[in-house]
Amino acid sequence: MSPAHPEKWPVLVVKGGVDDQLLKDCRALLAAAEESDGTPSLSEQTVVTLRAGDSAEHSLLTLALYSPDEDSDPASGQDLAGFAVVVEEADGSGVLEIAVHPSYRNQGVADRLVGALKSSRGFSGLKAWSHGNHEAAADLAARYGYGPVRELWKMRLTAATAELPDAGLPEGVLLRAFVPGQDEDAWLAANRAAFVHHPEQGAMSRADLDARMQEDWFDPAGFLLAVDGDGRLLGFHWTKVHPRHGAHPAIGEVYAVGVTPAAQGMGLGKALTVAGIRYLQDLGLHAVMLYTDADNAPAVSLYRNLGFTRWDTDVMYGPLAGVSPID
Repeated sequence: MSPAHPEKWPVLVVKGGVDDQLLKDCRALLAAAEESDGTPSLSEQTVVTLRAGDSAEHSLLTLALYSPDEDSDPASGQDLAGFAVVVEEADGSGVLEIAVHPSYRNQGVADRLVGALKSSRGFSGLKAWSHGNHEAAADLAARYGYGPVRELWKMRLTAATAELPDAGLPEGVLLRAFVPGQDEDAWLAANRAAFVHHPEQGAMSRADLDARMQEDWFDPAGFLLAVDGDGRLLGFHWTKVHPRHGAHPAIGEVYAVGVTPAAQGMGLGKALTVAGIRYLQDLGLHAVMLYTDADNAPAVSLYRNLGFTRWDTDVMYGPLAGVSPID
């Protein structure tokens, strides 16, 4: 493929929900990127929001950069070089994420999208995720006066050889699978209580839950609920299985583990974590991964004691006080 010139390509700016063709192109790009990298280019919530469009909680701004026919990659048949998504909250804050097709990386695609965003919206109230601690993302952020404000660690456990501790459930607590059509409201309430200070997980809505339940990966058998003798929900471990992508084998995920305030101090969090990992082991998966904030010392300590090691880092960038953009 001849050298591309994205600085000359027009950027499509879409406010609100995207049409079916652009959504299809975005999902194809994300699939190609995940097959290449082994990890997603966008957060799951952003993908859900992109598919759902605007709502009472947020609005969307999408910028798409298509390469001209003469610059497209005939081998891949893909001419969406990259796209950027801003999910804006009602208070004016927002989160930016960018995905670039593997065939168009290191050619200035992200620069072109960020420049178009600066012209069309500006950066007021925006933070940005970089999935993977990429030097190119750090350099691009620095050029606009942004720096790291949060680190989300990806940790990994080799499931086949992991020796898990004996962590039984507290007395009087039972473990059962999530029942669709029955447990949604109770789980949402427990999730809000367990993650009241978490910026993403605690804000999950019924629409967000329903969207995930419609995904191919959703399996209620791996959505474990801890209940007391009266059926009250005390905690949960929602597991997820990422399917094979190209050379990257399927991998399990500790998707969400939560314990309600009323059940804190019982050792339920560790018991639920171990139960979910054992469930994933029984599926024959070679590895299990999870996300945790780097500064969440108790969680990091728990996962390390279970055999998890740091695998990769997602970095959130935000404007730094007193730092001027690089010319």
